[in-house]
Amino acid sequence: MAPKGLELLFGPNDQNIKFLESVLNVRVDARGGDLIIHGEDADIEAFERLLDDFATLVEEGRPPSERDLRLVLRQIAEDRSYSLREHFRIGTLNPAGKKVVMARSANQLRYIQAMERSDLVFAIGPAGTGKTYLAVAMAVQMLMNKRVNRIILTRPAVEAGEKLGFLPGDLQEKVDPYLRPLYDALYDIMDYERVERFLERRIIEIAPLAFMRGRTLGDSFIILDEGQNTTSEQMKMFLTRIGLDSKVVVTGDITQIDLPPGKRSGLVEARELLSGIEGIEFIYFTERDVVRHPLVKSIIKAYEERNKKVLME
Repeated sequence: MAPKGLELLFGPNDQNIKFLESVLNVRVDARGGDLIIHGEDADIEAFERLLDDFATLVEEGRPPSERDLRLVLRQIAEDRSYSLREHFRIGTLNPAGKKVVMARSANQLRYIQAMERSDLVFAIGPAGTGKTYLAVAMAVQMLMNKRVNRIILTRPAVEAGEKLGFLPGDLQEKVDPYLRPLYDALYDIMDYERVERFLERRIIEIAPLAFMRGRTLGDSFIILDEGQNTTSEQMKMFLTRIGLDSKVVVTGDITQIDLPPGKRSGLVEARELLSGIEGIEFIYFTERDVVRHPLVKSIIKAYEERNKKVLME
């Protein structure tokens, strides 16, 4: 018998099922209330698991949209163990009721799972892979669910190749340009008024990394963004600020280090020193996880290939 909700899975003019047939290498025949699936055993098994997962989501009252379904199907085509059910159960966040945030790749799903189970997570990979955005979404969700009492967002204030000189304004105005991406993520996930209220009450704090020195950060969700631009000393200082009942996420792209010559990246060193320690997880992203303009994937890949050639010369 065909599972419940199958008509939603098939889509208009059977578009979805045709897409399924192409990515899973099967042929599907619908005869009355039955489905007959033709293909290799592994392909048929993947298709049947997908049907079961889809039926469960429909019964729970949350059938995926056609766009989201196709996104997951592409993941299943690359990794047959990838679960439609887990993707929409675990990989979907609704942090503050304003916007649903969803994993867009297998690595993003693993990242969300890692932030749930581990107290310290390092997310390493190129720009546009959702490292910071997903961390902010998880932080907001844990705050709204009262799993933490505050959110602390920080970045090292390092010039990315430009000499900015003396910026005008007070101290906050001088450092805000470095922290703007963190504000952008917050305002996208939460209502503007709520963000402003939480900032005023210091339930959410956004500050340069130097402001973390000497503090103990407990009962908090703490995000260190652009971790590749910390020095070894700064990374050690930050990681030893972690207090009880806190979650910490460190994000960074080790191919875009803006430190002065002779300064070693704290993120590179942390990867070498802390890998394998229980309670610490490292999630690695590639250009395949990029969720920006399609050209960004091609740009990242081109630079990676150039770097490989340089290393071989």
